[in-house]
Amino acid sequence: MAVEIILIAGLWLDASAWRDVVPELEKWGHRVTPLTLPGQGDGQVTATFADQRAAVISAVDAAKGKPLVVGHSAACTLAWIAADARPEKVAATVLIGGFPSDDAELYADFFEMRNGEMLFPGWQQFEGPDSADLDAETRAQMTAAAIPIPEAVARGVVQLEDPRRFDVPTLCAVPGIFTRAGNGMGQIWRCSRAG
Repeated sequence: MAVEIILIAGLWLDASAWRDVVPELEKWGHRVTPLTLPGQGDGQVTATFADQRAAVISAVDAAKGKPLVVGHSAACTLAWIAADARPEKVAATVLIGGFPSDDAELYADFFEMRNGEMLFPGWQQFEGPDSADLDAETRAQMTAAAIPIPEAVARGVVQLEDPRRFDVPTLCAVPGIFTRAGNGMGQIWRCSRAG
């Protein structure tokens, strides 16, 4: 059964991050839309988090059916926002290598800003199970292609409003020891309503 799939790459990446994935999914008959987000490869250095949110929701609205929305790393938040904004339209979300930010949190204010941008901080920040399978050549290619993130994207405030997002099936695919930091300890992100 063909599925419509929207792919959202994480920080510093554009739609080309999915170049090896798209043909594999298309072989199975799926319709795949990899997104280049505003401010991440389209030349919009003044892009905001609201612009990225709008681009994702627009892609969901443009889908012919109910798409599967895949978010990678920090963009897991954008996939979750799609489920929040269009719970009746999103078939499911897949969160790869990360967890969504909570309501009222900053989207991705993880690293130092320089001249209004968050540059790729280098691989030492990602050592461990999240990057263990990347060889030196792949790391060098990704570093060379890294796109600075506009400050107005990284420091945008997440707004989640519709509790029906919890009704959207969600798969979390993260390294075994990857947990969301909290209170100096690890805490597993909850993608279901408290009972």
